[in-house]
Amino acid sequence: MPQENEPNSAMPSVLFTAFEPSGDDHAAAVIAELRRRHPTLPMFAWGGRHMARAGATIVEHTGDDAVMGMPGIQKIIEHQRINQRIDAWMGEHKPALHVPVDSPAANTPICEIAKRHGIRVVHLVAPQIWAWGRWRIHKLRRVTDLVLCMLPFEPEFFARRRVPAKYIGHFLFDKPLDVEALDRRAATFGEGPVRVAMMPGSRPDELKRNFPTLLGAYALLRKAHPELVGVVAATSDAVADQLRRMAQEHGGWPEGLGVVVRDTDAVIRWCTLALVKSGTVTLQVAKQRRPMVVFYKKSNPLFFLFARAILATRVFSLPNVLARRRIVPEFIPHFGGPRPIVRAAEKLIASPEAVKLQQAEIDKVLASFANINASHAAADAIEEVLGIRAALAAPAPGQQSRASLLTSPG
Repeated sequence: MPQENEPNSAMPSVLFTAFEPSGDDHAAAVIAELRRRHPTLPMFAWGGRHMARAGATIVEHTGDDAVMGMPGIQKIIEHQRINQRIDAWMGEHKPALHVPVDSPAANTPICEIAKRHGIRVVHLVAPQIWAWGRWRIHKLRRVTDLVLCMLPFEPEFFARRRVPAKYIGHFLFDKPLDVEALDRRAATFGEGPVRVAMMPGSRPDELKRNFPTLLGAYALLRKAHPELVGVVAATSDAVADQLRRMAQEHGGWPEGLGVVVRDTDAVIRWCTLALVKSGTVTLQVAKQRRPMVVFYKKSNPLFFLFARAILATRVFSLPNVLARRRIVPEFIPHFGGPRPIVRAAEKLIASPEAVKLQQAEIDKVLASFANINASHAAADAIEEVLGIRAALAAPAPGQQSRASLLTSPG
């Protein structure tokens, strides 16, 4: 008999693969829920420290140097070698299920390997085929048994293309915010009638493109509103250091601008306006109903011509994608300087009515995430694919089912 919390070789095993910090977070939430329900379920991962803390056995550590967009030759070679090791590992350990987490460029070849080994594949976070590169649906159909979707319109999109999919909600909305704790931390960030949060991203290439534009926007806003103060939300100490170096290259760190590390929710709570790099952070801002302007800087206008050929949506920021129309100002892709962003920000600063209108539209978007827990729904789906919920639910004579003790209702 295995000891409590030790993997049970008689149970089907699961392999998670995640290659970005966000994937590490999403997978960790599901792993923790599965571990709560099934203490001896064997779960392995190519993943990060959060997945390890949640209860997965880390085969190899990943995610610290994730790249955005087209990877360099060294990154391609590195992933090819990772894939070879995963192939060998799957052949030896024969997991029942592979759960690729986001990062479709890195994970799709691994899904192909899994299918060659006869392993079922459940995607955690749907690849954004609805936004660009719809030809990729054919490969996805070949290498998946189920796609777990975080955006409410995605299951219908995939179903129309004969890809099984299920809406699980978004992990960002699984837990309510501790508003009192956020207020205590936000109170230390500075006072002013106009408080601007700036979120330039986390990857080095994003910071190089986005932060100079934000610095320019801050300078123009501060000139028009001398009482204005700002805070940059940095995702790590390394990011904060890079931002300070970049500011020195652009005339020095601005007066009235602070940096807060690893406390984005408190920065959002503090602000009266957010200037945000497009991405999941826009939903963090929306969750707290703060007005925002969204942008994503690109340095090469030729990108726009390329993008027009492969993009299948007219709006790009997540609040607008979910609303199916423009409810927040967005500049994506953005090739110019800070002035268009500043003009959009000024409209929100000057008009409480514009802020209320944006908040009302965001409330409609957020309604689709109510009353659903992503980690619970994902764990339910994985249990169903593995067949372990039904197996554990059958108690021995005179005993209560282990599943009934460990699995939450719904």
